[in-house]
Amino acid sequence: MTTHSKTPTTSLCTHTLTSLHYGNTNLVEDLMGQKTFTEVMLMQILGRTPRPVDLRITDVVLIVLMEHGLTPSAIATRLIYMSAPENLQGAVSAGLLAVGSSFVGTMENCSRMLDRIVAAPDADAEALEIAHHYKAQKSLVPGFGHHLHKPVDPRAYKLLELARAEPDLKGDRVRALEALSRAVDAVAGKPITINATGAVAALLGELEVPTNVMRGFAVISRAAGLVSHIVEEQRDPSGRFIWDTIEHAIPFVAAKGGKSGDSSPA
Repeated sequence: MTTHSKTPTTSLCTHTLTSLHYGNTNLVEDLMGQKTFTEVMLMQILGRTPRPVDLRITDVVLIVLMEHGLTPSAIATRLIYMSAPENLQGAVSAGLLAVGSSFVGTMENCSRMLDRIVAAPDADAEALEIAHHYKAQKSLVPGFGHHLHKPVDPRAYKLLELARAEPDLKGDRVRALEALSRAVDAVAGKPITINATGAVAALLGELEVPTNVMRGFAVISRAAGLVSHIVEEQRDPSGRFIWDTIEHAIPFVAAKGGKSGDSSPA
């Protein structure tokens, strides 16, 4: 017996011989020269016309996530570009693979906790339960702490300051992050900074960006930053220096009991 499934559809883009539409909007007549990249990006991702507050918050989030120096994503891009300079897009894509649950893309992990706090009947109690859970696991709470920025991550507090100044935002995700911050500090017995991706989670949540989509904003932003690293790599190469530094910094140590990789008895 053959099962007929529904034919998939798309509402993102269509074209004719003489026109091209993004959704119901004519690309040439209504978007080109009329809208910014951020406006069209949000229209496509969120499926609605962005408000002025959406544009302001998204722009600042994209700026914050674009760059953080020679991090794993930038190093990966530079090394791949050194190996294959004819493949710029390959170098950028290599760096984007580092956007994950440990670096850059960590806002998703924090956003899931904020979703829990917003939905809970007692936000402070829910926040404390989360903080105690991570304390018991002996792991950092996603969105909190930073190995470079201490005692505060200035990016996070500027982001939250900007969000609080926006009357068109509900503020529920920002308040949830503040509740979580109080709980994290109480359980740790000392102040733990909110980091940039923690603040980004709250701000994107205020725009009603789904949690499972948030990392996409990091991908979009970091791609631009990685192109900048390639431009600098073309002008002042560092890939070979990074390679040589690692080769000399990590010594070879012979495996015990015989040749490297040989675990058999002598």
